[in-house]
Amino acid sequence: MQDKIEKIGQGTLIQHGSLNKRVYLMKLHKKDSPFVIQQINNLARKYKYTKIFCKVPVWAAPLFYANGFILEAQIPKCYNNKEAAFFVSKFLSSDRLLEIETDQLYEFSKLIKETDKFQSTEIVKNSSFRIRKLEKSSLEEIAAIYRDVFVSYPFPIYNPGYILESLEKGVQYFGAEVEGKLVALASAEVDKNGKNAEMTDFATLVQHRGRGLALQLLKHMEQEMTKQGIKTLYTIARLNSMGMNKTFLRMNYTYSGTLIKNTNIAGKIESMNVYYKHI
Repeated sequence: MQDKIEKIGQGTLIQHGSLNKRVYLMKLHKKDSPFVIQQINNLARKYKYTKIFCKVPVWAAPLFYANGFILEAQIPKCYNNKEAAFFVSKFLSSDRLLEIETDQLYEFSKLIKETDKFQSTEIVKNSSFRIRKLEKSSLEEIAAIYRDVFVSYPFPIYNPGYILESLEKGVQYFGAEVEGKLVALASAEVDKNGKNAEMTDFATLVQHRGRGLALQLLKHMEQEMTKQGIKTLYTIARLNSMGMNKTFLRMNYTYSGTLIKNTNIAGKIESMNVYYKHI
C-alpha cells in the first residue's frame, strides 16, 4: 500500500494516501497558488486524512498561514541560494498531535546540547568499503536493501520500477559495497534549477551497522553535490533515529524544526527532524 503522487493545476506536485494519512504538497507552481489550498483541503476532507503538509517558497507562506497552517521548519536560501523554503502544516485531528514522541524529543534535546563534542571528532575514511554512485544495473540490489531495512516507507522504494523512474527524473543513488556487494545506500534528490538537494533514503543492512557507513555516504554525496554546483543540502530525518540525527549534526547540518507525526516509516507514523547545510 503506497500513497500516490499526482500533478494538479499547472504543475503542482502532491502526494496523498492512507499510508501517511496526509496530503503532502511537494512542489508548488506559482500559477496554482490562488486555488491550491482549497484543493488540498477538499482532498483531505474527502479521504479523512489527519494532516496536510506543504513545502512552499517563502512568498507563499502568508497564504497558508491565513488558511490555518502553522510553520514546523524552514530552510533559508533553499532555492538558488536566495529564497527560503517553509514547511507548513495543518492538523485535522487532535489525536495526531496528542501522540507526540515526548521521550524521543527529550533524548534529542540532550543530543543537540552535546553537538560540539562529536562535531570536533575527525571523520576517518573506512578503507574496507567502497563508496560509489549507482546506475541502472543496481536496481534490484537497491530495492532489495530497502525491502530488508524498512517495514514501511513513504515512497515505493521497494519497487525496482520506481527506482528506475526516479533515476530517470534525476535522483542520484549512492552505495557502500564490500567485496562487490552493496550493504548501505542513500540518495540525493537534486533540484538543478533550484540548486538544492535532499539527502535521503539512508539504509544500512543490520550486519554492517555501527561502522559509520551513513557518515561516509553523506560525506561522499556532499563532494558530488559540490561538483554539480548545488548550494543547499537538506534532509528530513527520523526523530526516533538518534544515529541519523547525530550523523547530520556531526557533518555540521543545522537543525531547523520537527515535523510532528509526519511520515509512515518503519511501520508507523513518526515525527521527523529537518536539517540544512549550505555548501
